[in-house]
This record gives sequence, C-alpha cells and structure tokens, in this order.
Amino acid sequence: MKSLLWKRLAVAARKEPADLVVKNGKIINVFAHEIEEGDIAIVDGMIAGIGQYEGHSIIDAGGKYVCPGFIDAHVHIESSMVTPSEFAQAVIPHGVTAVIADPHEIANVSGVEGIQFMLDDSQHAPLDVYIMLPSCVPATSFEHAGAVLTAQELAPFLSDSRVLGLAEVMDYPSLLHERSHMLDKLIMAEEANKRIDGHLAGLDHQAVNVYASAAIKTDHECATAAEALERIRRGLYVMIREGSVAKDLLQLIPAVNVQNARRFLFCTDDKHLDELMAEGSIDHNIRLAIQAGIDPITAIQMATLNVAECYRLNTKGAIAPGYEADFLLIDDLRLLQISHVYKKGVLVAENGKAVFSTSAEKKNLGDRILQSVHAPVITERDLQIPFSKGTKAHVIEIIPNRLQTKHMIESVDVHQGRFVPSITKDLLKLVVVERHQQRGIGLGIVKGFQLQNGAIASSIAHDSHNIIAVGTNDRDLLLAIDHIKQLNGGLVVVKDGAIIADLPLEVGGLMTTRSCSDVCENLQKIKEALMDIGASQAFNPFITLAFLALPVIPELKLTDQGLFDVQTFQFIPVEA
Repeated sequence: MKSLLWKRLAVAARKEPADLVVKNGKIINVFAHEIEEGDIAIVDGMIAGIGQYEGHSIIDAGGKYVCPGFIDAHVHIESSMVTPSEFAQAVIPHGVTAVIADPHEIANVSGVEGIQFMLDDSQHAPLDVYIMLPSCVPATSFEHAGAVLTAQELAPFLSDSRVLGLAEVMDYPSLLHERSHMLDKLIMAEEANKRIDGHLAGLDHQAVNVYASAAIKTDHECATAAEALERIRRGLYVMIREGSVAKDLLQLIPAVNVQNARRFLFCTDDKHLDELMAEGSIDHNIRLAIQAGIDPITAIQMATLNVAECYRLNTKGAIAPGYEADFLLIDDLRLLQISHVYKKGVLVAENGKAVFSTSAEKKNLGDRILQSVHAPVITERDLQIPFSKGTKAHVIEIIPNRLQTKHMIESVDVHQGRFVPSITKDLLKLVVVERHQQRGIGLGIVKGFQLQNGAIASSIAHDSHNIIAVGTNDRDLLLAIDHIKQLNGGLVVVKDGAIIADLPLEVGGLMTTRSCSDVCENLQKIKEALMDIGASQAFNPFITLAFLALPVIPELKLTDQGLFDVQTFQFIPVEA
C-alpha cells in the first residue's frame, strides 16, 4: 500500500510519468458542475492528477467528453435472468461500471447459498458488484419462500468489503410494531456502520417518519413527485427508477430542482436482459431525464457522484485525483452516445460492444440452487374457483408499467358454481403454486393481460418466487405449470395444448448460465409467442405477472396462501 501511494504521489507531482494519460478530452466535473480541459494521469487504475502530464501510454479522447462511470443505485441482477458475470456483458457497454445489488430474489429461493453465489460469480467480472443484504426473506408472513434469513445468518457477510449494508426494508408492519426479527437486522447494520435501504410503496407521511427514525436512508418506490419531495424533506435519498415494469422517471423528475438534485439517484430495480441490451441501463435514465429538461451534468451527477456519496464509495463517482479510473468517452452530451468504457483505465467496451470475455469456469452450484422447483402435483380440479352467492368477485386489475394494482369488484362469468375465464371481459384465471416445499395453491382473477388464447407461466414471482401462471383455460394453465416443473424453472408460453416457447432458468428458477445472446434469442421467441396468444403489447406480460404475487405493494395481490388485500394486510375470498 505504501509503495502504491508513493507512486501515485510521484505521478501527481510530475516526478514520474503516469502509467496512462488521457489527453484531448472535455472532462465532466461533477463537483464544480462544469466542463474542464486537461490531461488525466492514471496510475495503478487510480487517477493521480488532472493538468499537464506525460505517461507510458496515451489515450487520445479526440475532443470527446470524459465522464465518470455510471452506478446503478439499486438492482436485482436476477431480473436480467443471467448470472452476475454475464450481466456485466449487458450493462458495461452502456457505461455502468458499478451496481448496488440486492440479491433477495435468489436468497428467497436458496438462502445464504444464493447470496454467496452472487458474490462468488461476480468477483472477477470487470463490473463492481456491491451487495445489500436481503432484509426481508420472506418479504412477509403472507407467503411461503424457500428460506428464512435472520440477522444471525446475515451477519457473517458484513465482513466482506463488497457488502454495503441492509437491503430494502419492505416489511413495514414489522418495522412499525418493533418486531424483534426486524429490529435485530437494523441494529446489526447500524452497529456495523452500514447503509439501510427503504421500501415505502404506498405509505403515508407517518411511515416516512418511522423509516427515517430507523436510520433508513433511501426509497425507490415513489410514484409521484409529491412523494419524492416528502422523502427528501425527511433526509432520505430518492432513487428514480426506470425498469421493465416500474417506469417512474417521468412522474418523479419534476421534483428535481437545483437545490435538491444532490438527493436524487437513478436505479433500474428490475429490468429484463433484452431491454437492458437494446434500450440501456442507467444511461437510459439519464437520457430520459435530459429530454425532460434536466441539465446534462446534473443528470450525470445523479448517476455517479450522488450514488457514490450515498453508499460511501469514496473513490467512485467522479473524474478527480484519488478516484478510480472508471470513465466513459461520450460523443454527444445530450444524446449520451458512449463510444468507449474504461474500468480502472482498461478498455472494457467499445461502440456498444463488450471487449472482455466472461470466464468459462462454472463452479458446482449445488442442488439447493440447481434443483429448486419442488411443486406439488396438481390437477384441473385444484384450479377451480368456487362461487356460491352470485357473480361478484374481487379482481386484480393490472396497471401497465406499474408495480401497483387496482382492487376491483367485477361481475364475472360463473358456470355450475365455478369461475370461468372470459376473453371478452378480459377476466383471466391467476394461479400461484408454492414450489419450495410442495405446499399450497393460491387462486385469483386478473384483468388487463388481454390474452386471447392459451396461458403463460413463470418461476419468477416476487419475492418468494413460487410458480405463477395466468391463462384463458385450465388445460393450458395446467400444462404451463407442469412444464415449469420439468424445466426446473423458467418461462413458458402455451397455446391450444402445446408449448410454443420457453426459456429454461436452471439457477434458482431465476437465472441461466447461458450467454446474453442466447437468452435474448429465446426472449425474442417468447415475445413472438406472446403476440401469437394476443397478449398486450403495451407492457411486458411476464414482468407484470412476476409482481402480482408481491404482497407489499398495493392494492391487491395473490400469494400461494390466497388473495391478499395489501391495504388491510389480510387475506380475502375471491367471491365478493
């Protein structure tokens, strides 16, 4: 360490040449909020100085902007459906050089083994993957997950330098009522001087006080500008999310102004691989913000320095001496055209393509990760929803591109005392099958998918990741569910009693070890199959389906234990 510091000081003082110098670049200074010119001297992957320098190697920026690498403030890598090492291939060409990841998806399936897998698999990727320890496994007591994680089980991970704190605290009732299992985790994180993330979906101003008093510093669940400002006033950072289903940026960006911009961050939360590769990651958030009127340097600051300071990453987020040489070359500041991406001074992406290879070495992942689907045997009889009083039902109505749903009372079709899906009314059957210990089946009715035929099913169902399916008829629903069991996890589209597309997800039923290109090819086939069965093109049906089992986001959801009213935090019957 002493020799490294000596070398850096010698280069900074121009007593020794740098390893690498970036010349002819327009440096985006996120501290002073300005563009400056000068050479960037780099030694051992760190920036030693800005000014006039000579080095053993030269990068000619050719008049391009030199920008700090972007940081995703909150992401579930599992939602990309590829492993962390392969995830790097997707996001690095888009300028993302670090992510704050919450592995609670794999943790809900495989417990501590899942968290360790995410740390191990990401260790040698040219992407800094930091971990926030899952705080709510399971998310609530109203669903069955594959693991239960206590503070005692999480504590050993705190010694890992890449573990930054405790991930989104979404179990508000446990926080409000000071339940010991939640307080133990909060105390564990605070005593270790670690960050704690929040999850305040649909909660009022009193809840904001409760979260803030618990030393929780962030929220990524704001749906309106007013909610964002309320959290900012109480000292929280607000993450502006733009993912595959939750697209909140245009609603929240009016809350950002010159005075408060330093309290805003960008995140993707959950984003499918095909969208990451085609549309982008945090770079997409920045472009949208600029289009909405945010100054380009402010938008870049929100994606770099703000995140680094929030999570105490003291050597990231800026182009300055003492900071890591994670930087991008950008042709156009407003269009954010990224031509080159460097990680610690090493080129890792050029013109939208990664220039590093993912390690071919794959460790034995173990049965708890690779053999994670243990669903009960079910028949069409198990899928019946009885009605005895009439035709009124509690219905989940989806809101396109939102995690929230509407709780509706609808008149449904009933035949011989049982619910019958209606394509005309767009009222379909929703099923959740517990897949960890062969326990229960939850049944409900959902509106908004617009399927004209068949069924779809997935082993991705936040957060417990049971099998979830929606369909127009019981035969196709049953086939879809059975195929997920045969795949040991994945996605499937069924039409007229036949499987027309699928994607195996053998790693916890959430991810695959296959390459990004292979997965994108499969996802394209699934997209075509969804069109074939008439699914809405206004949103991603699989991602929307995955969140219909999450009983911490209003208003009405379905778990393996039944239909759940998030407003009252209780189960209700389907029949109204």
